[in-house]
Amino acid sequence: MLGSKRSHRSARLARREQPLTVHHLNQLLLVCSLVLLIAVAAVRISSRSGLPSLLVYLGIGIAMGQDGVGDIHFNNAELTQVIGYAALVVILTEGGLGTKWKEIRPALPAASSMALAGVAVSVGVTAAGAHWLIGLEWRQALIIGAVVSSTDAAAVFSVLRKIPLPARVTGVLEAESGFNDAPVVILVVAFSTAGPVEHWYALLGEIALELAIGAAIGIAVGWLGSWGLRHVALPASGLYPIAVMAIAVTAYAAGALAHGSGFLAVYLASMVLGNAKLPHWPATRGFADGLGWIAQIGMFVLLGLLVTPHDLGDDIWPALLIGLVLTMVARPLSVVISLAPFRVPWQEQVLMSWAGLRGAVPIILATIPMVNGVEDSRRIFNIVFVLVIAYTLVQGPTLPWLARKLHLDTSAGQAADLGIESAPLERLRGHLLSVAIPEGSKMHGVETNELRLPAGAAVTLVVREGKSFVPLPTTVLRRGDELLVVTTDPVRDAAEARLRAVGQGGKLAGWLGTGAPDDRPGR
Repeated sequence: MLGSKRSHRSARLARREQPLTVHHLNQLLLVCSLVLLIAVAAVRISSRSGLPSLLVYLGIGIAMGQDGVGDIHFNNAELTQVIGYAALVVILTEGGLGTKWKEIRPALPAASSMALAGVAVSVGVTAAGAHWLIGLEWRQALIIGAVVSSTDAAAVFSVLRKIPLPARVTGVLEAESGFNDAPVVILVVAFSTAGPVEHWYALLGEIALELAIGAAIGIAVGWLGSWGLRHVALPASGLYPIAVMAIAVTAYAAGALAHGSGFLAVYLASMVLGNAKLPHWPATRGFADGLGWIAQIGMFVLLGLLVTPHDLGDDIWPALLIGLVLTMVARPLSVVISLAPFRVPWQEQVLMSWAGLRGAVPIILATIPMVNGVEDSRRIFNIVFVLVIAYTLVQGPTLPWLARKLHLDTSAGQAADLGIESAPLERLRGHLLSVAIPEGSKMHGVETNELRLPAGAAVTLVVREGKSFVPLPTTVLRRGDELLVVTTDPVRDAAEARLRAVGQGGKLAGWLGTGAPDDRPGR
């Protein structure tokens, strides 16, 4: 009898501990590849409708879940949180690499104020609304207030970069979305482990310390990494994108292990790398962009699997009411208070209030109370999920319309920037710049000698309509041309700056204020 029980127990354990096989791998690869293909095709739909693609990916996850056609039962909040954090690291890396320092530098004080003071105001107002209007306990109300007060980097980057806005507005919103994850994560963890914090000054000190550590590590890792990549010629161009991503992930891991903000560290390190004029930069941006899409798709599909649609019914109206407080009261109030010292025009404040997009980050943060076993944590997750879906459907498509109504759409007369790729010629102490002249560039119609490149730089080849030729000083450049520019190492940065200035301002760049002062003739 005893032997029979042992044999049954051994059989159950053997079935439970059965290792993955090649057959399981084949099934997994088939499902993942089909999901990716459907998600890629869905981008076309989202781009036409103006909706952030996150909604499509969440829909795919819901369709695969227990209430959908896939009938996949998934309720592992811990795994979702871990994968969500990893995906967020990749998304912040992609966003940081695409952030232009010249646009974000003037916006840093305002963005920092919105990421700190603005978040505090938003948390307080939203939590008060959730407590008094919905009847939630203060602990649950504060958790929801903290969770939804973080704007989502993926949603902000994907929507704003399709809308031509003034540089200050774009810079503030992008920097805010990159900065505010750090204090919000600290707040959510604090509220989820001990409820409302008794000593608020201790919490503020912890936030300040983690931000300082994360910022220092991020800037240091980004600077060291960019210095190394610019001074060491790797044997293959495909290694540069891998090295850049590895450096960014190193910044996150180092910042987190040092008890700092890993999210702030990875964003700042990526921003330093993105503005360092690294070799083979277009390839690196394309690689990071592809990884960012994969991270978004995987993260949103997994979040869609985690939600149980038939359990959302009782939480729809509370979510809509809390979202109304957040969107119409908390967010505008936080923008007004945090931007008060900066004299920002009211039109820009209105747009920034409406552009506080939520996405995967609040939903991922809503898994923290679930992992920590907070009472009513499933309800918190459901409320956050419904809120994000409902208000993303409203805010995303209406942002371009609002920008036009506020006369903040700058698409008219905006010159397209050049695509410049650099390949280091280490032994010759020089660089080969590959310059693509896009539609809208004011380099169209400029003669080669009118580029006025610095001594030590010259256009050596032009590729036009599939044919290449060595240009004369009087060769007129056209849209669609690809130029090969050889520069010596000391004038590499000056040559690229001059090319970009001509691309933005034409042959009179320098005279018209485009480019550096020494772009003018005779300097």
